[in-house]
Amino acid sequence: MGILDGRVAVITGCGRGIGRSHALRLAREGASVVVNDLGVAGDGSGPDKGPAHDVVNEIVAAGGKAVASVCDVAAWAGAKEIIDHAIGAFGRLDILVNNAGIVRDGLIPSLDEGQWDIVLDVHLKGHFAVLRHAAAYWKAESKAGRQPTAAVINTTSVSGTVMSNPGQASYGAAKAAISALTLVAAEELAHYGVRVNAVAPAARTRMTLNAPGLGDLLTAKAEEAKATGGFDIYSPDNIAPLVAYLAAPHTDITGRVFLVRGGSISELVNWHIGQTIETDGPWDIDDIANRVPTILSEKVPVNLI
Repeated sequence: MGILDGRVAVITGCGRGIGRSHALRLAREGASVVVNDLGVAGDGSGPDKGPAHDVVNEIVAAGGKAVASVCDVAAWAGAKEIIDHAIGAFGRLDILVNNAGIVRDGLIPSLDEGQWDIVLDVHLKGHFAVLRHAAAYWKAESKAGRQPTAAVINTTSVSGTVMSNPGQASYGAAKAAISALTLVAAEELAHYGVRVNAVAPAARTRMTLNAPGLGDLLTAKAEEAKATGGFDIYSPDNIAPLVAYLAAPHTDITGRVFLVRGGSISELVNWHIGQTIETDGPWDIDDIANRVPTILSEKVPVNLI
C-alpha cells in the first residue's frame, strides 16, 4: 500500500536523473506512471527512445505499472498525446509532474535566437502545453460531475528565482516564468479540484555535473558519501519524497514553490513589496535619486554547496 494507490501520473523528462527518481518513487507509492522522455542529451540533441523504456522496465520489474512516451513536450500535439496516452492506458489522470528540461548556456551578447528559443520551448512551453491539455481533461471531468483530486508539480530552479547565474539568461528566465505559471495555475485550477505547486531541486544531474567547477565538486561530494557511508545530499533521489507528498490526494497545499536540497526543504517566496517611498505630487528626478537608494534591501548571498 502506498500514498498514491490507484492514481495515474504523467512525468515528463523522467528517463534519467531527478525525473527517473520521481517515476520510481511514485510507482513505488502505487501510481501507474506514463514515463515521458525524448532521451536527448543535456542540450536537447540526439533523441533516443531507450531511457523511457528502461525506466518502464525498472518499474514493471519491481511490480509496478508503467508505459513509455517519447513525445516532445514542446510540441502542442505531442503534449496532448502524452495526456491522451495516460487516459488511454490507465483510464484517468491524477498527477502531472513537469520535469523535462535542457540547457544551452551562454552570455547574452553571444546567445543566438535558436539557443534562446529551444530553452524557452522545452522548459516554459513544455510545462504549459502539457499542463494545458491536462487542465482541459480535469475541467471536463469536473463539469461532468466527477470532481478531480488532482495535483501538478512543476520544476523550477533557484536560477531565476533566488539566484542570478551569469550565462543562464534563457534558463533563468524560463524557470522564473515557470514559478509564476505555477502560482497562476494554482488560482485558476482550484475550481476543478487541481492543486499546483513547484519544486526547485538542488541535486546532481547531467546539467549540474556539466557546469564548470560545480560538476567536479558534486562528484567529489558523491565519492565522499560513498566512501564514508554518509548521506549523499546531492542524490537526485532526495527530491522525489516531496513530489510524492505533493501528489498525494490528502495533501491540501497549493500555490507554493519549494527548494529541496538533501535533507532540507525551504519555501521560496514570490516577489513581495519591500520598503516604499511616497510623494504628494509628481515625482522629481532629484528626489528619486536621493531617496530610492534608501529603500533598497540588502542582497543575501545564496550558497547551496
